[in-house]
Amino acid sequence: MTWPPLLRLKEALGPGAELAVVGGAVRDELLGRPHADWDLATRLLPEVVMAKARAAGLNVIPTGLQHGTVTVLLEGRPVEVTTFRSDGDYRDGRHPDSVRLGVDLQEDLSRRDFTINAMALPVGGGELVDPFGGQADLALRLIRAVGDPLQRFGEDGLRTLRACRFAAQLGFEVEAATLAAIPQRLEVARKVSVERVFTEFDKLLRGLDPAKGLGLLAGSGLLDLWLPELRPMLGCAQNRHHRHDVWVHTLQVVGLTPAEPGLRWAALLHDAGKPDTRSTGPDGQVHFYGHEARSLELADGLLARLKASHALRQEVAALIRHHGTHPSAAWGDAACRRFLRHLQEDSLPLAQWGAFRRADNLGKGLDAERQEEAHQALLARLEALAAAAPPLSVRALALDGAALMRLTGRPGGPWLGELQRQLLEAVLDDPEANTPEQLAILTRDLLAGDQNPSE
Repeated sequence: MTWPPLLRLKEALGPGAELAVVGGAVRDELLGRPHADWDLATRLLPEVVMAKARAAGLNVIPTGLQHGTVTVLLEGRPVEVTTFRSDGDYRDGRHPDSVRLGVDLQEDLSRRDFTINAMALPVGGGELVDPFGGQADLALRLIRAVGDPLQRFGEDGLRTLRACRFAAQLGFEVEAATLAAIPQRLEVARKVSVERVFTEFDKLLRGLDPAKGLGLLAGSGLLDLWLPELRPMLGCAQNRHHRHDVWVHTLQVVGLTPAEPGLRWAALLHDAGKPDTRSTGPDGQVHFYGHEARSLELADGLLARLKASHALRQEVAALIRHHGTHPSAAWGDAACRRFLRHLQEDSLPLAQWGAFRRADNLGKGLDAERQEEAHQALLARLEALAAAAPPLSVRALALDGAALMRLTGRPGGPWLGELQRQLLEAVLDDPEANTPEQLAILTRDLLAGDQNPSE
């Protein structure tokens, strides 16, 4: 393997340790993909690993002795080292009731989920250990369970979701028997904690081919288990502005957005409210009046149920809230500045809104070249206006609240906030008016007819 600190650990544990890199790190090394985690396996018992590593001056943490695992810090990075083991029954759908240490490496690999994760590479050199054909499945671009998929999925319900996630991350297909086993193990998947489910969904959405993973969720029953709000989107026909139904459009938008959590979750959920708001007018045209508000409601409820972070929920809400606003070339500069103000109030960067709008437009499947040209022209105009740093909030006014009270000789009160809002509207129309002198003139004009100077 290519990371030098592993050799130091191998030297510390001695020649009989049979130290090997296992799991995802091997898969990613063979695929040439970058990775941050190194999981190691050894024939040594955890107590021996701890003693030898500490004798070599390494920091060791007993993170999971009952499962044969310790964590060694190598150049500040935690690396799990687990004794070769076999697992007992999985009655809770997550953890084995017991583990047996002292088995050989092949038996250790046999307990893993998929063949592409059931390979090992000896640290310091040696042949790939691949008893289940993982390297061949990498070449075939297949996700295949180790052994009987029903047994594998019965042991840990998260593995059903991991199959879809790996397909999305790697752009692989799920092998037929493995895929067919997923609907038969939904009762085990139901036992998985929402925190672990959210992590898998998040990785799936940020994968190379999220549409593939989402399609697998929809076809296997996992979508109905964990994201039932999205099922009505499948087959929900749209209007003349869209080539695709709501679900296919959503898949398109997810794949077209940059692989960032907020953008991908917003892409998945931005039209979730369309099925509930679909109507047909007297002219036979389909409408989705109020779908943005309904999508916001569904998205926040879904993300709250999955225990997503507050920051992610806020980011997704901002993107969904503004996806129904369609600035056009016909807008004046003042209208564009007001739109920039609304984005700032929601802490939504213009570049992020622009990336989402582009994906949403292209995901309609109509006249992509024209859509792209119009979007880039609009975004360039908004960027130019933003670069001029116009005042977009009362905090940016050239006279603050204290200065306005001195100017008018009035104490603070509701009048002050109203005055600031009026001044902001004026400078949004004409940013050149945002000087102390001009604001003083505007203030006198605005207050000239004020009948309640003390309020």
